[in-house]
Amino acid sequence: MEAILENSQQNLERVVKKKTFDLLQTNKALQKKIQEFQQVEASLHESQEQYIRLIETLTDAIISVDETGKIIQWNDAASDIFGYSKSEIMYQSVVMLIPENYIKSHLEGFDRFVRTGKMSVVGKTISLEGIAKNGTKLPIELSLSAFQKEETWIITAIIREISDRIAAENEIIRSRDTQKVINELLRASVTEQPVEWILENCLDLILSIKWLTVEQKGCIFLVEDKKDILIMKVQKGLNKEFEAKCAEMPFGKCICGKAALSGKVEFVAKIDERHDIYIERGTEDHGHYCIPILSESKTLGVINIYLEAGHSYDETEVEFLSTVANTLAGILLRKYAKKEKQQIEMKLLHTQQLESIGTLAGGIAHDFNNILFPIVGYTQMLLEDTPEDSPTRDSLKQIYTSALRAKSLVKQILTFSRQESSELMLMKIQPIVKEALKLIRATIPTTIEIKQDMNPDCGVIKADPTQIHQIVMNLATNAYHAMEETGGELKVSLKEMEFGTLDQINPNMAPGIYACLIVADTGVGMEKKLTDKIFDPFFTTKAIGKGTGMGLSVVHGIVTAMGGAIQVYSEPEKGTQFHVFFPIEEDSFEKQNIQTKTLIQGGTEKILLVDDEQAILTMEKRMLERLGYQVTSHTGSLEALEAFRANSNKFDLVITDMAMPNMPGDKLSTELTKIRPAIPVLLCTGFSENMSEERVASLGIKGFLLKPILMNDLAQKIREVLDEN
Repeated sequence: MEAILENSQQNLERVVKKKTFDLLQTNKALQKKIQEFQQVEASLHESQEQYIRLIETLTDAIISVDETGKIIQWNDAASDIFGYSKSEIMYQSVVMLIPENYIKSHLEGFDRFVRTGKMSVVGKTISLEGIAKNGTKLPIELSLSAFQKEETWIITAIIREISDRIAAENEIIRSRDTQKVINELLRASVTEQPVEWILENCLDLILSIKWLTVEQKGCIFLVEDKKDILIMKVQKGLNKEFEAKCAEMPFGKCICGKAALSGKVEFVAKIDERHDIYIERGTEDHGHYCIPILSESKTLGVINIYLEAGHSYDETEVEFLSTVANTLAGILLRKYAKKEKQQIEMKLLHTQQLESIGTLAGGIAHDFNNILFPIVGYTQMLLEDTPEDSPTRDSLKQIYTSALRAKSLVKQILTFSRQESSELMLMKIQPIVKEALKLIRATIPTTIEIKQDMNPDCGVIKADPTQIHQIVMNLATNAYHAMEETGGELKVSLKEMEFGTLDQINPNMAPGIYACLIVADTGVGMEKKLTDKIFDPFFTTKAIGKGTGMGLSVVHGIVTAMGGAIQVYSEPEKGTQFHVFFPIEEDSFEKQNIQTKTLIQGGTEKILLVDDEQAILTMEKRMLERLGYQVTSHTGSLEALEAFRANSNKFDLVITDMAMPNMPGDKLSTELTKIRPAIPVLLCTGFSENMSEERVASLGIKGFLLKPILMNDLAQKIREVLDEN
């Protein structure tokens, strides 16, 4: 029994010992678990602290909301972005951060997410607007994530304020668009397109810029010939009445004119007292950007862009428009310089052409005078030999008159070619005008009627008859061209007019009595902008081949040099009138006594006559012999020189042509005077070239005559030279 009890006790002790050991092991394991849990808890706490510190140090806003939409997490960056402190915003509705126009869609989407756990924007980054505490809308970038905690949805947003980035992107867009517009304008400027095309392209480019908050309306003005007036060159979106009223804008008038005058940008948000142009109907309230196009301080034009009423001044918009205006200024200056260069080249070409024509005219005049000289001379001799009652006398008179007219025409050619100076004399204008009209009548069609209304008592003027003839021919020819296609009436009038100090048409005109020559036509007429330029050299409205543009400028020069003036009056489709004013001389016409008939006086002296044209030589020899002189003639200058050298005392006078082969007349004269210094020489020339009384005297030549020479002129000159010697 004892053994059994002892055995049971031992078994019990073993069981207790084992249980105790097991309990110790379990306790030890439990202690280890507790220690591990404490370590995990400490680590978790540390991680949470690190997470909180991380969230607070982020520059992006971290905002969490529960499924009721209440804010449960808010970091410092969120306060910086939205302006709310943490204490102000915690557990408030996230709707406080959403602009009013987004609230409805936000609430619908949030409710759907809470019910279904689905939201299309979760896991994505989107750009939208938030609203700050002060009501300012903010551009933000938003990334959403969502998780469940204890069966409750937690939604966390990472928010970045992106106004700086958007500003940078917008700046890039503006720079790109600005460069694009500049490049397009520069490309257009190197083409041969007219300025108007470039301006239209410029206006279209401006209005195509999407970030410009402007109306699709505008126009561009340029300053042209009238210094202080803007001319509208292109427009878009303006109604016809506005376009007409704004077609010409004086500096200082309305907004555009003020920008032109000041050289500064003019901005108006809506129509105010500065807006001088108003239309009763169709004028809606609006604003303007008026940007001057400047070259240094000179206004070249104005860009006018329309704005919605109430538009705020935007520095970036003004900067863009000013850049475009500056680019346009450079393009315009280059275009103007190119145009000016072309005009200068054209003027130079015209000048060269005129010089060539002048040289050609001189040569033609020389040949024509040589042809004309025998006609004049023989006709004059025939008239002297023909009885007054001869039936051929009238025909001879007609030939002689025509020859004298041809002589006058050659004189005009020589004056044009600057090879003969003008000769001023007291004269009546009526005969010259009538003679010119006879000439023009023969050259224009009968569809144009010529009428004359000339005061026969109109006084005497001091002028070159050839220049007066030139004036009448030029004005009458212009009138003919104006009526060439339609026909009409050319009326030439002459009357006296008196001008006082206050009545003067030209500041250079002295008060007094003037002969007023009026040349009027019923042709196509001209606009005022053309009449303002009509006296400019090389300006012409005629087609190529119809004129050089020099005629009226020459007329203007002749008239003003005489102390007179010229005015033009014209209207489209109503014709044109030129009024030419010549000062009337106080000296009477009779004082000049130009009508006195000079008695032809001859002589018996011996004359050596030299001319390479046989026809002229023969006619001139007969003329001199008719006057009583003894004539020895030669067609060669060298032959004549040898004859003179053989017997220099045989001759009392030498008459020689100027232009001859081997030795011209002036050289022959020099050689003759070497042989006999006192021999008088008379020089004849078909055109005066560089010959004048002064040059003739310097060569020792006693005088010169211009072919064709009339017998009385030749006789008078011979007697002057011989009697002087």
